[in-house]
Amino acid sequence: MLSKRKIKYFKSLQLKKYRIQERMFLVEGSKGVTEALGSKFKVKHLLATESFLSTCDSTKISRAEEVLEASEKDLEQVGSFKSNNAAIAVVEMPENHGDFIPKTGLVLALDDVRDPGNLGTIIRIADWYGITDIICSEETADVFNPKVINATMGSFTRVSIHYQNLTETLAKTGLPVYGALLSGESIYDKKLSQNGIVLMGNESKGISDDLLPLVSEPIKIPGRGGAESLNVAIATAVVLDNFFR
Repeated sequence: MLSKRKIKYFKSLQLKKYRIQERMFLVEGSKGVTEALGSKFKVKHLLATESFLSTCDSTKISRAEEVLEASEKDLEQVGSFKSNNAAIAVVEMPENHGDFIPKTGLVLALDDVRDPGNLGTIIRIADWYGITDIICSEETADVFNPKVINATMGSFTRVSIHYQNLTETLAKTGLPVYGALLSGESIYDKKLSQNGIVLMGNESKGISDDLLPLVSEPIKIPGRGGAESLNVAIATAVVLDNFFR
């Protein structure tokens, strides 16, 4: 059984203030925790039920610096899941090694995507299409928010997220910038390169005005019905799919 002190500490990591202070974040549920244990991330604490510990690969469990057996009630107190019969991992945040300036390959850039669920889904979509890097504006949702981590379904272990000034980044890269705009050219008619930056904008405002001059290849998904727009995560999936046709 976990002590009240440890429960309080682990639970505090649901808040950004304490995640930044401790350089730690939570991963919840069997799928996410198993992915974290098999990744390059450092797992500082593993809180797990007897059932999870008896069925999970012992090699993966041994990667955790501390293993604590916990009840389902303990896990529900610490995490954000209403029900969790498996585990929670307390994971160390990776070091930030300075600005990432892509020079080759296909990279995703997100301008002020605020919804944690959208960000998590976009990370999962990027992983599906083999995109290993996403550049986020500093206003974009926090990748270590539990809602984001949960929505990635473990894909956060394979996709690197870089928070930096998008204006400076897009100005420095020599890659074409494909910006999703209602005024762009149909993505079905556009010749698409496997080397470029795909820029997706805010859920309601789209791409910021200060980034528009840096969009060298404006693209759009032609609509055939009456909807005003697409959810940014769905739009990202449609756009990326066309790059790999």
